[in-house]
Amino acid sequence: MHDDRRRNLLDAWHAAWGNGDVEAFERLLASGYVRHTKTGSEGVESVRSAIESSQKAFPDLRTEILETVEEGAVLALRWQSRGTHTGEFMGVPPTDRMVTVTGASFCRFEGALLAEEWVVWDPRELLSAMNIWALGSRTER
Repeated sequence: MHDDRRRNLLDAWHAAWGNGDVEAFERLLASGYVRHTKTGSEGVESVRSAIESSQKAFPDLRTEILETVEEGAVLALRWQSRGTHTGEFMGVPPTDRMVTVTGASFCRFEGALLAEEWVVWDPRELLSAMNIWALGSRTER
C-alpha cells in the first residue's frame, strides 16, 4: 500500500508540475484537500492556478524528487525544480534565465488519497535566480 501511495504521488507530481497535467494531480486528492504555505491555506483551485502559472512562465519546467521519507500517513518529499523563465511570474516579466528552486512538501494521506500538504520553499531563491534582488526593482549584472 505504501509503495503504491508513493508511486501514485510521484507519478501525479511529475505529471502536474512537469507536464502541466493538473487533472493527474487532482485525481489523487481527497475531498476537502488543503495545501498549507507560508502565506496561508488554500484548496484545489489555488494549486491548479499555481501549476498553470508555473507552466506558462516556465514552459520547460521539470521537477525532480530528490528524496522521499515516509512515516505513517505522511510522505515527505524533497524536490528541485528547474526551468527557463520565458513568461511573467510573480509580477516579474520574462528574464530568459534558467532558474533552480528547491523545497520540501509534507503530504498527509487518508488511505490512498492526499488530504493535506505543507509546502516549504523560499521565493527569494527564485527571485535571485531571475536576477531580481528587491521587489519592484531589477539589477543587471
